[in-house]
Amino acid sequence: MITVKKEAWRIAVDEPDVLGESPFWHPLEQRLYWVDLPAKFILRTVPGSGVVERWAVPQEPGCIAPAASGGLVVAMRDGIYRAREWGGALTQIVRMDHDPATTRFNDGKCDPLGRLWAGTIFEPRTANEAKLYSFDCRGGRTPEVKLQAGDAITANGLAWSPDGHTVYWSDTPHHITHAWDWAADANTLTRHRVFQQFATKPAGWTAGEPDHGSYNNAYGGRPDGAAVDAEGHYFASMFEGRRLCQFAPDGTLVAEIHTPAQCPTMPCFGGPDLRTLYLTTAREKRPAAELAAMPASGCVFAMEVDVPGLPVNFFQD
Repeated sequence: MITVKKEAWRIAVDEPDVLGESPFWHPLEQRLYWVDLPAKFILRTVPGSGVVERWAVPQEPGCIAPAASGGLVVAMRDGIYRAREWGGALTQIVRMDHDPATTRFNDGKCDPLGRLWAGTIFEPRTANEAKLYSFDCRGGRTPEVKLQAGDAITANGLAWSPDGHTVYWSDTPHHITHAWDWAADANTLTRHRVFQQFATKPAGWTAGEPDHGSYNNAYGGRPDGAAVDAEGHYFASMFEGRRLCQFAPDGTLVAEIHTPAQCPTMPCFGGPDLRTLYLTTAREKRPAAELAAMPASGCVFAMEVDVPGLPVNFFQD
């Protein structure tokens, strides 16, 4: 039986982003980091402080991750960049050969061994040109770039199971979440399977329809960013579906968690005990009626959960 949860979300950051993405909790700093992708900002806050720091960057920051030696690694439009400190110089460590006029980096995270994985988006959305790469810079080596998957339009939903044996990856426009077995040391993916195939959007659908019907018998949004808890549940943000879907490791839907914005983009677990679920959302190009009904769209939200999440993986270089 599916549990429908109408949780008491609170606004964690009350100034809305255009399109918030890539949140992570920094355990050493006790800060929440995230990006406003189209506005080209990297942001951070100490929750409860009322202060949000904004760092303007020259390209869209598709995803960010903390580095073990300090600072951040950032996947931007044309490649992978390294910043040694907040607001510091951005040094390109990998330049990609895709056309930045049509392709940029989007969702990504570091794996448990410290490699950055980042996927791309093919912005015309007319062909399956998006790909998923891993970047191994460990020990100061020249970055080793490996193509892990492709045949997609928009890379999203990247996450690992608690034991590190399973990788999840979504293609938002195709309404699909994939899974593979992952061999960490060899950095290879095998035994591909479809973890979830979501219903497509019917013709004439408008925001607010249906009223939180089950994801598998009515359009409930498209899979965006994701996170995994300590019990291995995969939390998928359903963009345009006004919900998070919580899946067991075997793919069973165990809960739908209503969200206060029509377009949740990515969850992460934070707080000292990793029992605060943070959620970025979007307001970009949303209908006026939707924004009037959900004026906090674009804000970062938070709620408390019983099962802690997995800690962020640090980039190793």
